[in-house]
Amino acid sequence: MGESELLVVGPALAVAVVVAVAAAAGVSALGRLGHGLAVLRAGGRAVLQLGAVSFLIAAVVSSGPLTLGFVAVMLTVASLTAGRRITSARWRPLWAFLPVCLPIVPVVVALLLTGLTPVSGLAVIPLTGILTGGALTATVLAGRRATEELRTRRGEVEAALSLGLSPRDAALEIGRPAAASALLPALDQTRTVGLVTLPGAFVGMLLGGATPFEAGAVQVFVLAGLLLVESLAIVLTVELVACGALPVPERE
Repeated sequence: MGESELLVVGPALAVAVVVAVAAAAGVSALGRLGHGLAVLRAGGRAVLQLGAVSFLIAAVVSSGPLTLGFVAVMLTVASLTAGRRITSARWRPLWAFLPVCLPIVPVVVALLLTGLTPVSGLAVIPLTGILTGGALTATVLAGRRATEELRTRRGEVEAALSLGLSPRDAALEIGRPAAASALLPALDQTRTVGLVTLPGAFVGMLLGGATPFEAGAVQVFVLAGLLLVESLAIVLTVELVACGALPVPERE
């Protein structure tokens, strides 16, 4: 049994994890949300994946090539996950690599070149992971909302085409406003930080011994970076949907 500053690590914590996941699945089933089994699978995967990472992380962060490999795996998994959430068409999910990877890689490289982020696995992996999570969420929300809007408002798209708009412009006219709402979670998190929530980077730095000022400064930068990355991800996703790279699903 171990003890951290936040939770006591031991059998009781393992039981709590199982109870929380089972309860979440039960609520989904009782509320007819349709995600009961998905909750159980997600919880099981989280345990296995974090367990594996816990054993590998020490070796990864001490090696430059392994750090780059770990980051590549994160970006690949996030891209494929986002693509499959948006479309099931053959090969089309691969287009999600653009909105997930393009906003993140230049930001991380710029931070390393300017010296704002230390060239170490302990700095690069968490930062990239946070930004990747934001890009994944924004891409999925933007893609699903845009394609659903275009599917349900197909008549308006056809009307726009009859007025002389190109297929891309017609799709953007209908799908972009819906996709733009994908930025709302990041906006709300930024607006309410410190008042409603204390994000993970802030809490983690405090528990690691940083001063409140240092933790706050880093968290503000993380939130700003997430706004940038997610905004770019949404714009790229909408463009891919409008151009047909991420196709609109047919009516069932």
